[in-house]
Amino acid sequence: MALRDFALLVVICLLWASNNIVSKYVVAYLHAPPLFYAAVRFAIVAIAVFPWLRPVPKPFWRLILVALCMGAGSFAFVFLALKTASPSSVAIVSQLMVPMTTVLSFLILRERLSRRRLTGIALTLLGALAVMWDPHGFKISEGLLFVVASAFLGSLGAVLMKGMEGVKPLQFQAWVGLLSALVLSVLSAVLEPGALQAGLSMSWQFWAAVVFSGLVVSVCGHTAYYGLIQRYDANLISPLTLMTPLATIGLGVIITHDPFDARMAFGAAVALAGVLIIAMRPNQIMLFVYALRNRTSR
Repeated sequence: MALRDFALLVVICLLWASNNIVSKYVVAYLHAPPLFYAAVRFAIVAIAVFPWLRPVPKPFWRLILVALCMGAGSFAFVFLALKTASPSSVAIVSQLMVPMTTVLSFLILRERLSRRRLTGIALTLLGALAVMWDPHGFKISEGLLFVVASAFLGSLGAVLMKGMEGVKPLQFQAWVGLLSALVLSVLSAVLEPGALQAGLSMSWQFWAAVVFSGLVVSVCGHTAYYGLIQRYDANLISPLTLMTPLATIGLGVIITHDPFDARMAFGAAVALAGVLIIAMRPNQIMLFVYALRNRTSR
């Protein structure tokens, strides 16, 4: 990978990590209604890339399912989770999307499921459970269950998207933004009475966060990421995106003072190792281990 493109990927991962912190601030500290926040975010995305709505992708029913899974459903659950869960724990548990996508690809698309990937799935699940488990009350964190739901919907949307061909990134973003904004607006009106009035009375920080999340993170960040995916092998890009949860953990500890104890460190290490095993090819794993061994022996 060219150094310029690697630097671009680092910036993209930092944007995604920063967005987790910003979203936590909006829903937990500014007390913005999560569904309303998500609706406004997608509305901004839809407006920004509105010209790319034409032509309408086909099959349209699949586009609707993909948009609602990867957009409205996935983001709504994440924002609900951030009201009570820390950005660090959300970032770690969100890694369940990788093994879930692998399993759903096997069940729906009949893709091959190797022993290596099964091992990665088991490790990711173990790491996520370690983070979700509350040792004081011996119960699963309720907020992080929303993250599991978000990961499942995102995975389902990714698998369904494989059945669509010829959809350009900005065209996909336009339809995800439009459909998600419409659905979330209705859900917010029903489940969050007074959300519109509360949102309109929010301080400038709320609107700055929405613009950052919609324009900078989604339109700019995701479009640049799609460009990297088109230029490089996904097996190269996917492992490098693990910089996002690592950066989220670092920013969470520094900015929102997330607790990060031995249990969190264990869960993060095991979950990210599982994702790495799933995302990388066997020969890439051997090269990674060999390089790591040489470095530690110096």
